[in-house]
Amino acid sequence: MQQHQGWADEGFGAVADAFARNYADFPELGSAVTVFAGGRKVVELWGGVADERTGRPWEAGTVVPVFSCAKGLVAISVHLLAQQGLLDLDAPVSRYWPEFAGPDADPKRTGRYDKDAITCRMVLGHRAGLPALDAALSFEEIAAWAPVVRAIEEQQPLWEPGTTFEYHGHVFGFLLGEVVRRITGLTPGAFFRRTIGEPLGLSAWLGLPPSELGRLARLVEAEGRRPLPGPEHLLTRIVTMNGALVFPGLDEPRGWNDPALHAVELPGAGAVASATGLAGLYAAAVTGVERTTGGRSERLLSPATVTDAVRELSSGAGFLGFDLGARWGSGVLLPSPSFRPMLGARSFGNDGAGGQFAFGDDEFGIGFAYTANRMIGHGDARADRLVEAVRDSLGD
Repeated sequence: MQQHQGWADEGFGAVADAFARNYADFPELGSAVTVFAGGRKVVELWGGVADERTGRPWEAGTVVPVFSCAKGLVAISVHLLAQQGLLDLDAPVSRYWPEFAGPDADPKRTGRYDKDAITCRMVLGHRAGLPALDAALSFEEIAAWAPVVRAIEEQQPLWEPGTTFEYHGHVFGFLLGEVVRRITGLTPGAFFRRTIGEPLGLSAWLGLPPSELGRLARLVEAEGRRPLPGPEHLLTRIVTMNGALVFPGLDEPRGWNDPALHAVELPGAGAVASATGLAGLYAAAVTGVERTTGGRSERLLSPATVTDAVRELSSGAGFLGFDLGARWGSGVLLPSPSFRPMLGARSFGNDGAGGQFAFGDDEFGIGFAYTANRMIGHGDARADRLVEAVRDSLGD
């Protein structure tokens, strides 16, 4: 079995065993898992190779693209603003962003739905009818932020908002991120770092600073991943922003191993983090954690806020007719035996393409994260095994 490094507290040895077995049972390359219990770190394990080309080992501080785990950074930020009374999740987006409602309807256009009715809650639940944009933006325009904002303002919903759902891949982050910017004056990445990431010393970013590139793991795609459908298919448009981004496209120009991509703020699916950074975020959300500056932080999200976040909004077959078993609350995945097993009814988290996964649970007092650089497609059980080991450890 792969020799891993790090440690696990007494009582959490099952997590270390499961982490080692992943290297025996899957084409694991490099990975890490961190668990907080009651605000205290009880597991921090890592192993394998961060860069297959050079053999650079995975280290405790290694960071990796975690794709849509970015939605957790955004969702926790949004819930924090709501908790502070600065944002009403059930108010129209246009209250905070008047231009969001868009230009007057073209009288020749039929089937237009009223964007005035769209709330942040609908966006968090992927129910706003804006899963993709009609505008074909360039990479440079996406990186500039403002062109995406204008495209969202001009975009018409694909369905009557609130009546069904479909994954709002990148639009989720840009739309909610602009609401954050309108309220705070900071882009979501800057707000997260100033309010949460820096005070708590979390290795997690929306837009990776150049100073962190030396810690970055290089992604490798496992064989047998299903390709995306054609470029005109809505799913492909959602994932690639109409072809401006490649997927997986790891080593293509501006692919997911390109530092130029990681420097861009892609708040829907472009976070870079360590396992400890993500686990620390969810632990801070549900229990509070020790600050790097000394002392223990208060929990970020109150019990009432968590109760609001974990109320189910979307499940089953969505607009495209797919039903993978996922359940969504307000910006967070909820436990689902067939999609993302967690611990209990108050578990909430987000996953990322290729196997990344992080969640928190205030009933059990857990913050968990698993990161890896070998991307495996649907049915990847690496993180699920580790979560099961955490559950077993809590039952002892």
